[in-house]
Amino acid sequence: MARGKFITFEGCEGVGKSTQVNMLKDYLKKTNQKAMFLREPGGNLLSEKIRKIILDPSNSEMTPLCEAMLYSSARAQLMGQVIIPALENEQLVVCDRFIDSTMAYQGFARDLGVKTITALNETVCGNYMPDITIFLDLPPDEAFKRKGGRDEGDRMELQSLDFHKKVYEGYKKAVDMYPDRIISISPRGNKYDTHNAIIRNLQVRGIIK
Repeated sequence: MARGKFITFEGCEGVGKSTQVNMLKDYLKKTNQKAMFLREPGGNLLSEKIRKIILDPSNSEMTPLCEAMLYSSARAQLMGQVIIPALENEQLVVCDRFIDSTMAYQGFARDLGVKTITALNETVCGNYMPDITIFLDLPPDEAFKRKGGRDEGDRMELQSLDFHKKVYEGYKKAVDMYPDRIISISPRGNKYDTHNAIIRNLQVRGIIK
């Protein structure tokens, strides 16, 4: 059965994901290519409520497994309510963060391990894994400097620099694990160069026109 294409964006805090997602949205609109844009955690009413719990700085006692399960719960609702129906309707879906964030943040930085996170991701997503993932490859120290600091209202951003370095290492390992799906693109140049590199890679893969 035919299905739509599924693009995800990944990277450490402050690498410019939101900027690139918005630039892709503008490109698709200008070229008359319809797409659904989502974010994780979030994307629907229930998942957005879970997002608030996850990112609330006052929830400092949250255990790594609880954190991973909350992300997976938000994702399960988004998959069932939004992403799977859209893909089955042959729509193009673009999501800001997805399964590789869970692998990098909870699997590696929180030390839950590849096996645990892979099992969670496969249970939630089944046969609806991303077709392609754009990883904006920039270490956290450079990314935070570029961003101008951290969001004081975001529990994940407030984690230590050592934590975020582990996240980055986790992403690099994910790239090695899934070389056919994850494309690394450096965002060190200007945003237009990065955008053009993303468009070229998506076109070569036949994801967009």
